[in-house]
Amino acid sequence: MPDDPEVAVSAVDDILAQIPMGQLAGRLGVDETTAAQAARQAVPALLGGMEANAKDPKGAQSLADALGQHSPALVDGGVNLDDVDANDGDKIVGHVFGDQRGEVVDRLGATDGGGGQGLVSKLLPMLAPIVLSYLAGQLGGRGKTSAAPAGGDVGDLLGGLLGGVLGGGGSKGGGGLGDLLGGLLGGGRR
Repeated sequence: MPDDPEVAVSAVDDILAQIPMGQLAGRLGVDETTAAQAARQAVPALLGGMEANAKDPKGAQSLADALGQHSPALVDGGVNLDDVDANDGDKIVGHVFGDQRGEVVDRLGATDGGGGQGLVSKLLPMLAPIVLSYLAGQLGGRGKTSAAPAGGDVGDLLGGLLGGVLGGGGSKGGGGLGDLLGGLLGGGRR
């Protein structure tokens, strides 16, 4: 079941369902449709970057530590964007993408519905704490304690959630986000 593309798509949908798109659109200065389309591109990119990090033992431990610092309460019952720390999100995005951050922003912003680079660069720091809180909740729901999960657990969780989203096997068809971002997400940051 973890390799089922529908599981991966529903994880992205689960995250997006917790975000008040009207409030997000207001923060970004765009309409709700543009905000939703950009978020639909950005969430899998963040998950993919985290998965790439989790493939490296030091990156996995760093991600596990970050998950231990993010409460799933942020996403329980829906996100209030006033509770999202964009400065923390900016640091998360920096750790996830490293020196490839600008290239990821450029590629996501250039896609249909991406909303442009300026929108993506504002959006990623808002979404990163939400994604970490969601993942912390998923790990907590698998019988883990509130302590930081082991690196292997993080990698397994992300691999299962992403299934076909990055590889193109999702129900949306096409080449998938992995084709869009090429090798950018394969490096394994720390």
